[in-house]
Amino acid sequence: MARTTRVSPSALDFYELCVTEPRRVVPFLHAVHGRKPLTLREDFSGSAALARAWAASSKTRKSIAVDADPEPLRRARGARVRAVVADVLRCAARADIIAATNFPVGYCHTRKALSKYLRSARSRLNRHGVLVFDVYGGRDAYSPGKIIQLMRAPVQKPWSGELVEYTFEQRAADPVTGLVRDVLHFRAWREGKGVAAKRASRAAPDVELTDAFVYDWRLWSLPELRDALSEAGFGAVEVYDRLGDAIDSEGVLHLKPVAAGEELDANWVVYVVARK
Repeated sequence: MARTTRVSPSALDFYELCVTEPRRVVPFLHAVHGRKPLTLREDFSGSAALARAWAASSKTRKSIAVDADPEPLRRARGARVRAVVADVLRCAARADIIAATNFPVGYCHTRKALSKYLRSARSRLNRHGVLVFDVYGGRDAYSPGKIIQLMRAPVQKPWSGELVEYTFEQRAADPVTGLVRDVLHFRAWREGKGVAAKRASRAAPDVELTDAFVYDWRLWSLPELRDALSEAGFGAVEVYDRLGDAIDSEGVLHLKPVAAGEELDANWVVYVVARK
């Protein structure tokens, strides 16, 4: 009998491996809050990777994962994790931190829609709460193109050490409307002798997910976001171009927001932190 080439990881497994960074984002969220946040609400949460990581980071923490799609929310399992299948505008759950990572603010295609989401998020924050989301921009923000990354999967379920190729493709972009279409693709080769050589020789991958995820987003500029946040009633707004790596002896992550006049990279991804 011929050996099957099917691998077990799903599209969501690839997404969590290649796109999300919950182990780095969790300490970042704690640091930018500046106090002792206990409850995280993850908006547009998808598979709830960040919500799960937040709750797992401390027995005193809990999280709410909010998404309109029930399928990925099936992963929102674990102690102190609650899944809410709903439009984020209709979710009344309150939190110390509301996080919307991996660019979902781009789902707001108009200023009216953006303002509506920001006002709703602010109304659901506890005292001293913060809203955190990421956006991208820069020199090539409206240029079609691809970014390809190669990584090794861990040897733990559902993985077995595969060599994984992740492609972020900006398929279409309109600088007049600010609208872009971004697409994620994944390919993987099984672990084993000569796996690197397989890819070098362009041998067929053991699994290939083309157009695994497709997003139609609007890219918002930082000045537009600052204005919208101010109009929504937020106080201070900070921008961070690094998640931070410097941790002191007490486990505190040290961060510094981008200062006025400071240059960003030619192509940048930043985290916007808005304080209630």
